[in-house]
Amino acid sequence: MTILERLKKVMEEQNVGGDVEITMDTTFEELEIDSLDLVDLTMNCEDEFGIELDPDSAPKTIGELVEKIAELTGEEA
Repeated sequence: MTILERLKKVMEEQNVGGDVEITMDTTFEELEIDSLDLVDLTMNCEDEFGIELDPDSAPKTIGELVEKIAELTGEEA
């Protein structure tokens, strides 16, 4: 399972994104994620991938988040 697929699963479990097709280019703005949802998503990603994300470097797109996760886990994006 790719990082993107795992991330989609995390987002689905959190009921984030609604009917928006999630791709590497999807922005968090398009997903209408508020600050509380973003905190929850960050914590869920940290649990799923066994990493710690820097809250000061919030990604703007799903692709940026996937790249950050890949960098921290050593997995291929």
